[in-house]
Amino acid sequence: MTDIDRTQSRRWRLVLGAPAESCLGGLGSGGDAAMDRALSALYNAEELTPSEKRTGGLGGSAPRVARWLGDIRSYFPSTVVEVMQRDAVERLDLTQLLLEPELLEAVEPDVHLVGTLLSLNRVMPETTRSTARMVVEKVVREIERRIASRTVAAVSGALNRAARTTRPRLRDIDWDRTIRRNLAHYLPEHRTVVPEQLIGYGRKSQAVRRDVVLAIDQSGSMASSVVYASVFGAVLASMRSLKTSMVVFDTAVVDLTDQLSDPVDVLFGTQLGGGTDINRAIAYSQQLITRPADTLFVLISDLYEGGIRAEMLRRIAAMRESGVQVLVLLALSDDGAPAYDHENAAALAGLGVPAFACTPDKFPDLLAVALDRGDVRTWANTHAG
Repeated sequence: MTDIDRTQSRRWRLVLGAPAESCLGGLGSGGDAAMDRALSALYNAEELTPSEKRTGGLGGSAPRVARWLGDIRSYFPSTVVEVMQRDAVERLDLTQLLLEPELLEAVEPDVHLVGTLLSLNRVMPETTRSTARMVVEKVVREIERRIASRTVAAVSGALNRAARTTRPRLRDIDWDRTIRRNLAHYLPEHRTVVPEQLIGYGRKSQAVRRDVVLAIDQSGSMASSVVYASVFGAVLASMRSLKTSMVVFDTAVVDLTDQLSDPVDVLFGTQLGGGTDINRAIAYSQQLITRPADTLFVLISDLYEGGIRAEMLRRIAAMRESGVQVLVLLALSDDGAPAYDHENAAALAGLGVPAFACTPDKFPDLLAVALDRGDVRTWANTHAG
């Protein structure tokens, strides 16, 4: 057997588990065997005998789970670790164990873990809360690092192409017009143009130009979207050119605008789970709108309405008629195609309101298009899900 054949057999053995050992051979007693035990503890737990479960399963104690978490971080890359952690919570019902501080310290933080912790927020003991907050803060700061500068550049740095200035900043110089204006100052011996006058783009006023109202569905299926939307809301609230409001809702509505200075506070002010009353959330949001023609209303929801559907659609139509720009995101996450109410999405489309999923990396560009009153529908057809 060649080295390539042995490598392939080893990989297939790890994928298929112990039942394939008779065909593919064993793994020995080294790192491969340890890796196999970590995989079996998660994916073959239902096939283990009672004695095997005592040695290979995760069992019911936090220390054992913590050791398993340490093992998988040693054997697998972080992207695989995150998937295995999510599978462990779902397959082995480890939710309650996440209330153990020593377990949280061993977990690889990611957006999905934050969603799980937020769903446990109301039952979390004080001994765990500070550790959970550190986990949430680590994920939030990483998301901020990833999206904040691009969001600010896309929104507040939007250029007013119609205006020109002769004293532009370096990054605002319109090089094409500057060169054309100074062609008379071309120096052949240096093969260059000496610009006596710079032409640049004038920037839009830093006064409050647009109002943004974010209404975020905090049902359990929207956990990732809640995390990302909270960070975006905090970034937008820091920009002087926007007035940003944020409400989260299930069957009740909570206004978290005064907590937007810290997205971690926003997240701990949410309560994931419960029913959904989109109509009530829209009714509350209407009270926040004082300048309809200058307002962008963003509803982030899977559109499964537990309230009065006809009233919800009537309110959306009234918003549109008053001049509010309305945008519906079925998901704001990297989780792929979301489950959503297709009937309500179609009804909104009939009102001229686009409804689509959007990844966090695309959201700054979407905001720039919407705030510039561009064609969001065309943008969505090209870039969104």
